Parts: sequence; C-alpha cells; structure tokens
Amino acid sequence: MGEDELHQLINGCVKQDRKSQKMLYKAFYGFSMGICLRYAGNRDEAAEVMNQGFMKVFTHIDRFDTSRPFKAWIGRIMMNVSIDYYRANLKMAYTEDLEKAENVSEGDLTDKNLNYEDLLAMVQQLPQAYRTVFNLFAIDGYSHEEIGEMLNISPGTSKSNLHKARHKLKQMILKAEETANKTNYNRGMDFNPIVAYNGTGIDVRSTFFNNGIRG
Repeated sequence: MGEDELHQLINGCVKQDRKSQKMLYKAFYGFSMGICLRYAGNRDEAAEVMNQGFMKVFTHIDRFDTSRPFKAWIGRIMMNVSIDYYRANLKMAYTEDLEKAENVSEGDLTDKNLNYEDLLAMVQQLPQAYRTVFNLFAIDGYSHEEIGEMLNISPGTSKSNLHKARHKLKQMILKAEETANKTNYNRGMDFNPIVAYNGTGIDVRSTFFNNGIRG
C-alpha cells in the first residue's frame, strides 16, 4: 500500500467512514494478528485481542501523528492491548526472585533455524506470565526494568520468568527434535533437525522478523 493511499484511508477512518475502516482492517490484519498471536495462548484469544486493538485504533486514529510510521503506531497498540489482556486475565502472580529460578544458562539453549509455525506454537504453550515476559524481552527488546514497570513486577521476577520460559522452550524444542528424529528414522528418511546447535541461545527475533510480525 502506497503512502498516499494509506493517508486517504487514515483520513477516512478519522471521519468514521466504515469503508475506510474495513479496508484498513484488511490491510493490517496479518501484521496485527501476528503480534497478538505471540502474546496469546491460541488463535481465538489472539483474534479477540486483535479486535480490541482495532477498536482502539479506530477510536484514537485522530491522534496519530502522520509524520511517523503508521505500522509502528498500530503495532504498539496491538502490543499494549495484549499486555492489558494479560493483566486482566492473569490468575496467578509470579513473585519469585531470580535466585529461585531454575538455573538455565544461555549456553544451554539452541539457536535459530526454527520453523516459524513451530516456534509460535511453542511460545503459545508457555504459561501466560512467562510468554509475556519472553515476548517483551526476547522479541520486542525491552529491558527487565522496563518490563517490570509495564507488568507491575520486579526486574528480578521478569528475569526469573524469562529463564523459566527459555527452559520450557528448550524442553519443547528437544522433544520435538527427538520425535521427528525417531519418526523419520523409522520411515528410513533423512532427518533435518528443526534447530542447529551452536550454544549461543535461541535467536527468535530473526524468525519473527522474517515473518514481518514484530510491533
């Protein structure tokens, strides 16, 4: 979509033109859903959060600064709505300090080369508190201090949840690799692992960036 067309749609949405709203929704559906899927536990939950996000987009679009990228603006709204959903639905407060976290080092984790759909499914299986911190730190690049302020938790709790999220992801990755290895071996097929080990940690940013879903 060109800049002129986008600005026309934005102006139409400011005037609450339903056709412009529908076109803008379709144009940014995939991008917005991609962000919400990372934070949600499943597609239905992501769709619910995304629709709440678009409601905010249409409600506050008159405040959008046209000198700035619209994609970044709408991405931030989707992320904030996802975090609001987390706050409203969190059933258990995770208040453990880093000292109580399971000892998982960066060197214990696997590297990139993860299939996007596989990685997304694994992230969605994480407990909501772990998933939210993992997304904010590992993908969106926030510090533990910033995450603490956003989620009303301590930086130590943020670090603890991140370590536990990485530990659970490691277990899921290894299990998926083992299952695929056994399946392909029994079929007499060559096996291509979903990860490549080099001891530098899980590079999830490149996986999500390549799918164009970062906020």
